[in-house]
Amino acid sequence: MGEVYRARDSKLKRDVAIKVLPEGFSHDPERLARFQREAEILASLNHPHIAAIYDLADVEGSRVLIMELVEGETLAERIARGPIPIKDSLSIARTIAEAVEAAHEKGVTHRDLKPGNIKFTTDGDVKVLDFGLAKVRDAGGNPTSLATAATMMTSSVPGVIVGTAAYMPPEQAGERKRTAPRTSGPSAACFTKC
Repeated sequence: MGEVYRARDSKLKRDVAIKVLPEGFSHDPERLARFQREAEILASLNHPHIAAIYDLADVEGSRVLIMELVEGETLAERIARGPIPIKDSLSIARTIAEAVEAAHEKGVTHRDLKPGNIKFTTDGDVKVLDFGLAKVRDAGGNPTSLATAATMMTSSVPGVIVGTAAYMPPEQAGERKRTAPRTSGPSAACFTKC
């Protein structure tokens, strides 16, 4: 949904990641609204295991997200290198669960959590990336104005499934019920007690 580049912030003297809409979408009002929504979602999250957003800016006529640069390999790349020791796997899973739980506490459901959206920093820390398909709900579990803003093509359209099929929960894939953070059952217990 966007192209990500490494850039240098000349004002603050740091490297950053810049996410830019592809040229074909840079003037599409629905794509621009979705991009704005992603920026707002990221700005609402402040957690050490979620990549931070620094700014939403206009650069040479294009809207860009300026974000924390997370250098290192993705979990997908790490898995491809071979088995991960169980102790390390549990630590990685716990860290991801803590980040997801922090998002859930803010009413944000990632909806595209997969190994390609998890990165290891050069210090070995874990970061959850790419909230571009996230859904936002208020404290009562109802979609908020962010959630009803433009997403893929329009806001939540019945029959349109967003995410990566191999990694989405059955309720998201089959649209049997709303996609929302789990508050009971085995998965919820693991995320809160592991």
